[in-house]
Amino acid sequence: MKADFKHILYGGDYNPNQWPEAVWKEDMELFDKARINSATVNVFSWAKLQPSEERYDFEELDKVIEMLGKNHKDIVLATSTAAMPAWMFRKYPEVARTDYAGRHHKFGQRQNACPNSPVYQRYAAKLAQKLAKRYGHLDSVVCWHINNEYSGECYCENCEKAFRVWLRKKYGTLKALNEAWNTEFWGHTLYDWEEIVLPNALGEGLEWCSGTAFAGISIDYARFNSDSMLENFKMERNAIRSVDQKTPVTTNLMGTFKQLDYFKWAKEMDVVSWDNYPSYDTPVSLTAMQHDLMRGLKQQPFMLMEQTPSQQNWQPYNSLKKPGQMRAQSYQAIAHGADTIQFFQLRRSVGGCEKFHGAVIAHAGTDNTRVFREVTQLGTELEELGDQILGTANPADVGILFDWDNYWALEFTSGPHKDLKYVDQIHRHYKFFYEKNIAVDMIPRDADFSKYKLIVAPVLYMVHQGVKEALEAFVKKGGVLVTGFMSGIVGESDNVYLGGYPGPLRDLAGIWVEEIDALAPEQKNSVKFKDGTEFTSTMLCDLIHLEGAESMADYSSNFYAGTPAVTKNSYGKGTVYYLGTQPEDCAFTRMMDCIVKEAAVKSLVDERTSLEVTVRKTKENTFYFLINFSKEETVVPQCFAGMQNLLTGETVSRQEILKPFEVEIIKK
Repeated sequence: MKADFKHILYGGDYNPNQWPEAVWKEDMELFDKARINSATVNVFSWAKLQPSEERYDFEELDKVIEMLGKNHKDIVLATSTAAMPAWMFRKYPEVARTDYAGRHHKFGQRQNACPNSPVYQRYAAKLAQKLAKRYGHLDSVVCWHINNEYSGECYCENCEKAFRVWLRKKYGTLKALNEAWNTEFWGHTLYDWEEIVLPNALGEGLEWCSGTAFAGISIDYARFNSDSMLENFKMERNAIRSVDQKTPVTTNLMGTFKQLDYFKWAKEMDVVSWDNYPSYDTPVSLTAMQHDLMRGLKQQPFMLMEQTPSQQNWQPYNSLKKPGQMRAQSYQAIAHGADTIQFFQLRRSVGGCEKFHGAVIAHAGTDNTRVFREVTQLGTELEELGDQILGTANPADVGILFDWDNYWALEFTSGPHKDLKYVDQIHRHYKFFYEKNIAVDMIPRDADFSKYKLIVAPVLYMVHQGVKEALEAFVKKGGVLVTGFMSGIVGESDNVYLGGYPGPLRDLAGIWVEEIDALAPEQKNSVKFKDGTEFTSTMLCDLIHLEGAESMADYSSNFYAGTPAVTKNSYGKGTVYYLGTQPEDCAFTRMMDCIVKEAAVKSLVDERTSLEVTVRKTKENTFYFLINFSKEETVVPQCFAGMQNLLTGETVSRQEILKPFEVEIIKK
């Protein structure tokens, strides 16, 4: 099932239960003025909906739903299950989580339920079904929002028992499990399933290392924790589906959030939604990458479920968004695949830890604010755009492989470099394409690689069964592959592929790596291209032997001076590039420019520009989004002169200037 909205949903989290009913009427008038056409309600109302174990009370929610319907607002209806009522903790303390340090929690905060608690599961499913029976038939309810920002971990006895069941299904025998976890190390051989304990601070945790003595068990626990929460999502979805088979179901994800395998989750969701909260210093390219990742989860448009219209409350430095910035960020989301623009929150809370989180309606309670005027401008523009962009695609010739198993495994492993971070490495490659305005898909390890001319797989540390063969087939047919250091090292249980790195990718890359040198932050190596140009490299340096590949650049310092640092290998009709070290930016750009040229990958616009240029298209139309995220006024590329800017209806002139945060949408 796909979300089939009749217009761009424009609204966000609305909590009328926090306000007297007299305020509700004011809200409806202000929403109309701002062109807000939807509201997400009931996100944290479990305590009010179920004041005791046996009693439910939907009276207030009935009024809210009725009011929104009468005022022609689409409703994204949440199930309220992300924060349990206090009575449940008091009567059933086992519903609470036990943290990594082994402390069992009490009532408080949110995302506070053990995902393997039968009590929590029973009451959450029951509430979801009751909501579906009561409201699922309403035309105004256009989407179900299950739970909220699934996150965290639990290390209680319920989880330990469930983990043992999960492991039995995965491995079948203790012999297979012991081999997978390499329990001969430190004499940890297991002879009974009951001997398995959770990998927390009381077990395999290592403060002085990466956090675990046995990456195998810790990676499996990360998989299990993601699966456990996914089962909770499916449980509520199925409860809704038993009553309502037509309304799409989602839950709000969080970009490159580490704890949950979102590619696996997306298969169970009708539409992906996510919450975008960049900091004051978040690179614009990283935000774009996360949008592309959320689109890539299902290769279809997504919902921007939350963003702030002005400022966050929970970051170290909660700067205001500058005039025009929220609008530019909203169009960036649409450009990369969003079919909704939603805020947290519509009216600013009086108390609690989010009272300083931005809102459409500020504490002043008036429409006479900068933020409200900007929200109104955007709402008016989205209303005029109508449905012409809804459901359009973002075509790309480049795929960047993103894999949660690799994310966990790379950052669990003890060595070789504490500063080696998965998302940083992925983003460095993405940023190159972003700055060149080359469209990118973020893809899983089981994607159809044949759709792309160029696949980029940085730090492909863990190579699962089938990935080697898929990459080989892609390159043999003429594809170009980029990979590099810390790739092809281990299998899916974090055991090293013997015979030389990069293990199963060795033939493909035409090299083998003897050693990996780690450079401290103050250390650098020098590397020389074949034309004599030198550059510096940092982080890691592979000591490479050629096995059919040719060297593009050699180290020119350290004891391994004269050995290859960057290689190129012909394989079938295609080519594999291997970056054995982390080059400085200018050298990295030079290498990637050569790779892009060989792969025949084109920019979305021929002229060099600092504008972000993104494309969404149908068979009939192409929509170009031009956004100025720079601090300088920038000339619009000449190729757009004479075309119409959909946001103003005016014709784009030659030498047209976009000021910082200005946007144009051009239909071609």
